[in-house]
Amino acid sequence: MTGNFERIAAQALGEGRTYLMEHESKRILMDAGLETTGAHLASSADDAVRVANQLGYPVVLKVLSKDVVHKSDAGGVRLNLQDADAVRSAYHEIESIFRERGMIGVSVQRMASPGIEVIVGVTRDPTFGPVIMFGLGGIFVEILRDVSFRSIPISEMDAESMIREIRGYPLLRGYRGISGDIDAIKSMLLRISDLVEKHSIIKEMDLNPVFVYPRGYTIADARIILDISSPASAADTAPSPGAAGLRGLFYPQSIAVIGASNTKGKLGWNVFYNLLSHGYKGRLYPVNPNASDVQGVRAYPSIKDVPEAVDVAIVLVPASLTPQVVQDCCAAGVKYVVVESAGFAELGDEGKRIERELLSIVRRHGCRLLGPNCSGIINTNCGVVESIGVVDELNRGNVGLIAQAGVYAAGYLWGLRKVLDFGIIATIGNKLDLNETDMLEAIGMDENIDVVCMYLEDVKGGRRFIDVAREVSRRKPVVVLKTGRTEAGKRAVSSHTASLAGNDEIYSSVFRQAGLIRARDNDHMFALARAFSKQPLPANDGVFVISYAGSLGVAAADAISMNGMRLAELSPELKDELRRVLPKYVSGMNPVDFTFDQTPDQVRRTIEIAVKSEDVGSFIVVMQTEILGAYIDTLRSIDYMGRPILAVVASKEFVIDDTIEMERAGIPVYSTPEQAAEVLGAMWMYRKERGWQEQMRH
Repeated sequence: MTGNFERIAAQALGEGRTYLMEHESKRILMDAGLETTGAHLASSADDAVRVANQLGYPVVLKVLSKDVVHKSDAGGVRLNLQDADAVRSAYHEIESIFRERGMIGVSVQRMASPGIEVIVGVTRDPTFGPVIMFGLGGIFVEILRDVSFRSIPISEMDAESMIREIRGYPLLRGYRGISGDIDAIKSMLLRISDLVEKHSIIKEMDLNPVFVYPRGYTIADARIILDISSPASAADTAPSPGAAGLRGLFYPQSIAVIGASNTKGKLGWNVFYNLLSHGYKGRLYPVNPNASDVQGVRAYPSIKDVPEAVDVAIVLVPASLTPQVVQDCCAAGVKYVVVESAGFAELGDEGKRIERELLSIVRRHGCRLLGPNCSGIINTNCGVVESIGVVDELNRGNVGLIAQAGVYAAGYLWGLRKVLDFGIIATIGNKLDLNETDMLEAIGMDENIDVVCMYLEDVKGGRRFIDVAREVSRRKPVVVLKTGRTEAGKRAVSSHTASLAGNDEIYSSVFRQAGLIRARDNDHMFALARAFSKQPLPANDGVFVISYAGSLGVAAADAISMNGMRLAELSPELKDELRRVLPKYVSGMNPVDFTFDQTPDQVRRTIEIAVKSEDVGSFIVVMQTEILGAYIDTLRSIDYMGRPILAVVASKEFVIDDTIEMERAGIPVYSTPEQAAEVLGAMWMYRKERGWQEQMRH
């Protein structure tokens, strides 16, 4: 490749530096079509005066040095120079400070007109590759950290959402006669994204400050840092072979269990028992060289002795034996191998060596491997239960759960199956071959799944994860719980952007970029899943609240507003109709407060009137705990005309049987109005964002 970028980068690296000086950085930016104040090299005071006279005053002088990265901090910047004498004096001042510090001259540039100060930057994340940052400059970035991030490459929709996301967006949109050219900012972000995508050697970039005007912008200062190793980022590395054809993993016609056992309590007994007891209709082949049958089913001494090429082989042998077993599976034509055994990379170097051998085997044969150190797949839609723990009765469901930890999934399944029906649970363990992105892609295409939950500790193949997640989230909500929120990035940073790009900030931004809903904790994730899986999305942002206590109605109203929604307004005709059925002491029309005299029939009649209003997009009903059971059949029988209803029951854990029955009736139950409003707000935001994305695409 030829061009200014390659020439400038080669010269810098040839001089042993990865930091591009300002005039070099701005040359690259201008070649990319970006607006800057320019940067003209002057190697003497006379040169500086000559350039300043050509540019016109006022001007700025900045030190150019091979050894100085942060010019302002080192005292190498002189602003607002009004004439030749000021330029000459400033040059000599800078020279006296930096003469022995690699100074090659100064950058002379025109003084930027005042505007809204913003910062744009680029850094490289070990998971998601190059990441672009945008935010307001000055105190907003130094103290408030009012910035947003996206993984490169970005789309116009990404650029738009980055700008909208910062708290200072109203200032850019227009405030007291001040505004910024948002279209110009979007263009700038897209050009920077293109520049970095074309040149993987760019490690970090700071454009700070950038002044934004009612029309246009100008980049006043620029810094680019190169990566001499130019490592392939997560976005650049070849992804795993993908989820194409994984349906046989989730809906297998035949399963072999290698290590199946007749000894109750052993993992091989548990897995085989689960498959039998949950009514798996496919062909089952227990493999055990020391048994003629396992739990009443004919056994085979080796996978090579099974009379057909099976879809899925579940491996439950010691880690040291798995390479040979997996080799035998591949040779026997097994399509998917699920290694549930532990003792691999999580235990040290020997385990890592075994994993490398396993991966080599499956890649060589074109087989796919789930695990190791996982608990397999559960699919209630076809009776597949591969869990290493005995699983009680399960209902068919529409919720997908992807978890790195099998024990995590099993623990939540045990209790949540009473109020949440899982369709597919996929545990991925050490994700040697198949990973969370493969699982998300496959489950996202499954017609039986309406909402996906993900428990993640990290992500492999970051850019592919974004692309797949974005596609899935357009069709169904994806709720993610990512642990390790406080983990700090452990890498040396030399730019402002990199210092702001903590591990968790990047994950949060990437999840937003992909349209995912991030949960705070397990309770929050499953609170969202219960609503998304059982109720339709809100028709609009208007909420109708019914309560038996005024204080709880007020709490609901506050929480609704705080979560980006509002109280719905009934028409005068509907208000008159509602007054005729309400007790005379009830004065409010929303929230409707029955002051501890609430009956199921009153709630029914109130809903049947309110649901006629086009302004009512959803319902929150706060019910008396001690008579919760009396509401269930009534609420189940109402036609909500496509609007969601969420129930609030204080201290619901003390009426758990009635709570479970209400959940089984399809109405999610929350302990406080705040919880219900937060969930409803997330549902409305998902619907609104999905609509906005469709509008942007078209």
